Amino acid sequence: MFSVIEYPHSLIDDEQFKKILNYIDIGKKEGAKMLCGGKAASDKGYFIQPTVFGDVQDQMTIAREEIFGPVMQIMKFKTLEEVLERANDTKYGLAAAVFTKDIDKAHYLSSGLRAGTVWINCYDVFGAQAPFGGFKASGNGRELGEYGLDNYTEVKTVTIKVPQKNS
Repeated sequence: MFSVIEYPHSLIDDEQFKKILNYIDIGKKEGAKMLCGGKAASDKGYFIQPTVFGDVQDQMTIAREEIFGPVMQIMKFKTLEEVLERANDTKYGLAAAVFTKDIDKAHYLSSGLRAGTVWINCYDVFGAQAPFGGFKASGNGRELGEYGLDNYTEVKTVTIKVPQKNS
């Protein structure tokens, strides 16, 4: 048994609110076990309870899509190689997090994960000097840091042939 602090998560608008509730319905229909949450948290605004699914399988929609809402999927694994294979078997690659006390496992996983940002023993931590952006279908380019400046600059080459002066 575990518990989740039930702070509702606010979503930006009705469209995203309905989209997240639809993902929750899909998770239940595909056989994932809803452990907590799964409902609107208020009759006003766009709030959804933190939702946790167990018994999630690789082919389930909630395991394959970027949900961008308060929905967590718990999936069991046996080896670190299995973790990398499953984590990288997606068209997305924005960010990943590794939680472990073993620094060797942390290095192994962070080097093998095909994600633009990998957090170790934390999540959603940003430094202005560190570039942020995804791999694969999760984004082009980078924000923040020196790489982020590229979005605001254009490089141009101008070549002029100067004729030899007749004197």
